[in-house]
This record gives sequence, structure tokens and C-alpha cells, in this order.
Amino acid sequence: MIYVVVILVLLTVGVLATGVFFSRRGDTATKERLDQFVGGADEKGEDSSETTSEQGPSALTQNLEKVIEERGLGGNLATELARADLKITVAEFWALTIISMIGVAALAFLIYWSVLFLLGGLVLGFFLPKMFIKMRQKKRLNTFNDQLGDGITLMANGLRAGYSLLQAMEAVGKEMPVPISTEYRRVVREIGFGVNNDKAFNNLLRRVPSADLDLMVTAINVQQEVGGNLAEILEVIGFVIRERVRIKGEIQVLTAQGQLSGYVISGLPIVLGLLLYAMNQEYIGRMIFTCESRGLKEDVPCSQPCGWIMIGVALLGIASGFFAIQKIIDIEV
Repeated sequence: MIYVVVILVLLTVGVLATGVFFSRRGDTATKERLDQFVGGADEKGEDSSETTSEQGPSALTQNLEKVIEERGLGGNLATELARADLKITVAEFWALTIISMIGVAALAFLIYWSVLFLLGGLVLGFFLPKMFIKMRQKKRLNTFNDQLGDGITLMANGLRAGYSLLQAMEAVGKEMPVPISTEYRRVVREIGFGVNNDKAFNNLLRRVPSADLDLMVTAINVQQEVGGNLAEILEVIGFVIRERVRIKGEIQVLTAQGQLSGYVISGLPIVLGLLLYAMNQEYIGRMIFTCESRGLKEDVPCSQPCGWIMIGVALLGIASGFFAIQKIIDIEV
């Protein structure tokens, strides 16, 4: 019976994942067929796959979006998805979260055969998509900051050559790699659609919360209000940003060992504990479970409440040590 339940759960996860996939693909099927006859690229020379990913949501997604808006479940999730550059809607993200919860819970129950780990799998599956978004945001922001110095210098050179601000930003969008090229093209496109400059740059800062980018936007806004040589200002800002990126790279090299040690020391006890419990549940279970709960025939209890206290103190110590190490190696520049 347990195997039947596990198989049904896995089938449910597969059906949900397939439904989300085809709900996304259904919006672009007609566009992909038309691209076979028009060459597969727009007038700007961009790939058609990027264009089709920005099409409107399907009817199923629209209904889910409406329910989420009525329940107030969206919150700032749309902004988080934009910062991670994920071309999915809030409704699709919650559908993937549900799939992750069911999949991780089924896997944990299949390994440990315990309701406690089933609940733990549900909690872990709920946070896994959010953790993925945070990691993607951090990686994208670091890449953007590394490219920003060169992008600002390219803007300054364009302004000296006689370009306007939008033409200089468009040149960055064409010459620089992603993600800076994508963000600059979005700003130029928004201003071309009639959005004022302040609103377009605020949207850029909302998608890319970078202190260096905030410095550039502030300089542009001040120059538009009081005047001045914008090319010279941007050249100085670009030099400062490049030096900051260089110093950050040196600090990251010097603190790499401490950062890796923090991850290994924090994760090793947890991973070993889970592996040992999966291989020999009776051996580890004596610390936290009573004999009766494991189905043993002994009359003397083989577990003490201090087992849970020991686990709690150990997790608290691991978390405290991890955050202490991260605080030490986090050096502001």
C-alpha cells in the first residue's frame, strides 16, 4: 500500500510539471510556427527564442494569477523574479513550489519511512525554489557589477563621440554581454515607449539593486537637472567602480578558504547525520525515539528527552558558527 501511495504521489508531481510546461509552451506554439516562415529573428537581430519567452500567459496562468491577486499571495514575488531574470509568472512559480514540496516530501518519505521526515520534506520543498531565486539573483548581480565599470566607460566614450544618452546606452546594449546589455536595452525600450527617464532608471534599480548602479543613476539625474559634463563624470565613476571590483576580487581570493570552510563545517554534520539515519535508523533513533515508537519489545525506555535538546543545541551552534564566519569574511569595500 505504501508503494502505491508513493507511485501515485510521483505521478501527481509528473502531471503537474507537465501541465506547467505545456501551459507555457501553448502560448508560443503559433509564434514558433510563424517563425519558420519569417526567418526566426526580429528586426533587431535578436533570437526568436528570447522574443517568444516574453509572450503573454496562457488562460490557465491568467486564472491562477487572478486567484493569487485576490488572495494576496503575490507580494513582492514579481520583483524577485525580475531580479533573477526568470521568465515565469507568479502563478507558475507557486505551481513549481507545490511540485517541489510534493517531490521532496515523497523522496524523504521513500528514504526514511517517517512522517516527521515527510513534514520536513514539505518545508524544505517550500524553501528550495526561493533559495534558487536568491542564488540566481546573487550570481546575476555580481556579474552585472563586474560589467558595469566597462559599460559606463563605453557610455562615456559614446557621449564624447557625439551620442546622446539613449544612443550611448543602446550602444552598450549592443556591444556588452548579458545581463548588462539586457537591462540597458530595457531602459531604452521603456523610454522609447514614452516612460520618463526617472521612472525608467528607477525600474532599472528595482530590477538590479546595485549600489554602483545607484551611483551612476544619481549622477545622470543630477546632470540632467543642473547640467555639466556627463562624459567626464561617468568616466570618473567607471574608474571608481573598476577599482572597487578589483579590490573585491582580491578580498574574495583571500577569504575563499574561510568561506568554503564555513560551508563544509556547517553542512558536514547534518549530511552525515541524515546518511547514518538512512543506513541504520535503529542506531541513530535510540537518541530521539522511544523503544515503543520504533516497535521494539524492550520495557526500559531507550531514549531520553535530552536527545532532542542535544540536536537543538547542535543546530543552534552550527547556525551561530556559520553566520559568524560569514560576518567575518564579509568585508565592505
